[in-house]
This record gives sequence, structure tokens and C-alpha cells, in this order.
Amino acid sequence: MIDFEYAAPTQLDEAIRLLAAAGDGTRILAGGTDIIVQLREGLRSADLVVDIKKISELTQLKLSGDKGLHLGASVSCRRIYDDQNIAASYPGLADAVRIIGGWQIQSRASVGGNLCNSSPAADAIPPLISYSAQAHIAGPGGKRMVPVEEFCTAPGHNILQQGELLVALTLPPQPSSAGSAYQRFIPRNEMDIAVAGAASWVQLDQSGERIEQARIALSAVAPTPVFAVDASEWLKGQAVSEEVFAEAGELAKRVASPIDDMRGTAEYRTHLVGVLTKRTLATACERARK
Repeated sequence: MIDFEYAAPTQLDEAIRLLAAAGDGTRILAGGTDIIVQLREGLRSADLVVDIKKISELTQLKLSGDKGLHLGASVSCRRIYDDQNIAASYPGLADAVRIIGGWQIQSRASVGGNLCNSSPAADAIPPLISYSAQAHIAGPGGKRMVPVEEFCTAPGHNILQQGELLVALTLPPQPSSAGSAYQRFIPRNEMDIAVAGAASWVQLDQSGERIEQARIALSAVAPTPVFAVDASEWLKGQAVSEEVFAEAGELAKRVASPIDDMRGTAEYRTHLVGVLTKRTLATACERARK
């Protein structure tokens, strides 16, 4: 690992000044489970590493019935699933954070860091998209808010500009008739990177037999995690059934543009989109009914 400077600001404004002044050689450390490995293996370089774990705004985790979930960018995965109320209100997100590495990683890794690393196969991003999550960004030009489905721009790249950092993620409050789920497929337990992943969110009508709203998001099947808009829109008004879930899976396949690699072929990944979409819709509807 090449030597670099280290800073651990305690104020958001201080972090922004450091990031803006240091230039392209600056890297942010939240949990460090991605960036430390990347620096050690020479995948990325850094002149300055800015540790943001001591900034209070980035470590806040709050659940409110009228405002939803406020998730600071440095909040660890374990804090999310350890909170029974959060895990029950946002089960699709809980599904994802429980499988990001082992428990040692989950005690350090953050959902914000998973988003900013911007891997096409990131587990936390599809559930965020399915929940219509918003990314709150701060930088030298002030603050802005961006839908998570617009955050990633290419493998390992996102919309953050020089001097900007992710402060928090907000997820809207969940109605009692809503449910969600995330599933991925991996070739074996020793390879903790999805071949394909799918998150589904649904809101059912009062009878629990018809879908009023739906959002489906996919991972590892395109250059970025992707929102399956057509499949989500088609589900509105549809009856809750295996046939409907299967048809939604077929529609979700249309946004997949996977590649062949050591984890699987493009054809296999496309097939998995249909399977995982069907399964997560079934689970989401079951959870909504409960």
C-alpha cells in the first residue's frame, strides 16, 4: 500500500473543505471494507483519506412514522438489522444488509458506502431503489437530493462531484399494506458477489388480493443497478398470483444487459432475473399481507 495522508474531521463543513481542497487524490473512508482493500491491492490510489465516521450527521439512524427512515451514510449494516422496528418496516433492506459479507464486515460496512462504491452487483442498492430512497449530498456548492436510481453512472462511478459526499439516505414511511424483499444468487458461499439480484416492493389494496403499487430493481445484470420501470408499472392493478409474478419477471428481463464472466453467462443472468423477480414479489406480497 502506498503512503497517504489521513484526516478524521468531526464537522461536515470541515470534511467538505478537505475534500474540495485535496483534489482527485482524495478518498472517503466510512466503514473501510471496500476502500482499504482497493488501496492495498492497487485498484485505487489516494493522497488523502478522509475518515467520516466521527461526523454526527453521518451516523444518525432514525425511524419515524410520518417521516420514514433516516439513514446516515456511515451507519453500519448491523445497526439496521439489529433494530427490530427498522427490520420489520423495511424488510427488503434488512434482507440485503444481512448478507453483505460476514458479521465482522457488517459491523463496519455501511449502506452509504455500498452505494458510493457503486458496484453493479451491490446488494444494498436494489432495495434502496425499490423503496424510492433519496440520496442527500453536500458539497462546496451546497446541498442537493437525488433519487438513488440516478446515483450510479457506471461500474465504480457515480454522480458525486469534487468535494461532495453522501450525508444520508431517506426512505419514505411504509404503509401497513406494503411489503418488500431482496434475493440474490451466488455460485457458492465463498464468492460473496451476486451473479444476479432482485428487490421487489409492493403495496396491496385493502383486500390483499391486488397490487396497487410496485417497484422492482435489479443488480449484477447491467453496468449499474437498474430500476425495472415497465415491469413495475405493469404490476399496478394486477391480481396477486404466481402467473402475474412470472409475467413481471419476463418484463424485468428486458432491462437486463448482462455480460459473461467467471460468475456466470449473460444468458444465465437473464434467466435469473425472471426467477428472482418472481420469488421476491411472492415474498413481498406475503409480508404485505402480514
